[in-house]
Amino acid sequence: MKKNLIWMLAVIQRRAIRPLMLVMAFCGAMSLASCSNSSINKDNPTPEPTPGLKELEEWQAGAIVSQEAVDAFGIESCFMAGFIPDNVWQRMQGKTYKENPYIGRGDLYHVKVLHWDYDEQIHIGEMICSHEIASRVVRIMRRLYDAHYPIQRMVLPDVYDADDETQMRDNNSSCFCYRPISGTTKLSKHARGLAVDINTLYNPYYKDREDGTRYVQPATAVEYCDRTQSFPYKIDHDDLCYKLFIEEGFEWGGDWTTCKDYQHFELKD
Repeated sequence: MKKNLIWMLAVIQRRAIRPLMLVMAFCGAMSLASCSNSSINKDNPTPEPTPGLKELEEWQAGAIVSQEAVDAFGIESCFMAGFIPDNVWQRMQGKTYKENPYIGRGDLYHVKVLHWDYDEQIHIGEMICSHEIASRVVRIMRRLYDAHYPIQRMVLPDVYDADDETQMRDNNSSCFCYRPISGTTKLSKHARGLAVDINTLYNPYYKDREDGTRYVQPATAVEYCDRTQSFPYKIDHDDLCYKLFIEEGFEWGGDWTTCKDYQHFELKD
């Protein structure tokens, strides 16, 4: 009789617990679903794309990017030099690059950098230069970036069909372009990728002729030949850009005597 009573109580207990367990499981599932839906809809919405990250991934020179995009992409990936990508090389053909027996693709590097301007925004820049100076240019540009040094524009001259006058009027900074020295048939150091021009409109080239006239390039920069005046982007001996290029073994065209080329830094022979 006692054994039968214990067995009956056990059966009753099992039958009571089983529905309770089902109820608890159902409530738990509902609670989990509720939390999941809440986190999707409210607490963890689908993140918006970081503004400017796509431009960095595709390296769209001239684009403006956010600090968040730079952080996401990685600052070290924003200051690099390497072999010229195929798409960039194709853009150069017949423009900054022309078939010649002196300079080939393997002699040149593609430089990727960021730079600031007076708008206090971060701009994507790119440059083609000789592999001999690529690491120096990257170091200089990184230090200029860290100092918020203003550079207005740094896109390849191919954007301007390699027309030097046009790109200088646009205050573009660049390096390689297979061309002679202005007014001569002698190859420029730009043709070898060994000279860098910075903020070209405000730091013009000029030469005083024997007849008393002055040749200025770009032609729209006559007023900036007067270096006693104060104006934006001006390079002089107190300028950080000047100091960094000199430290890296370049000479400045602003120190030349037969002509002045205030935008121009070239590697010393």
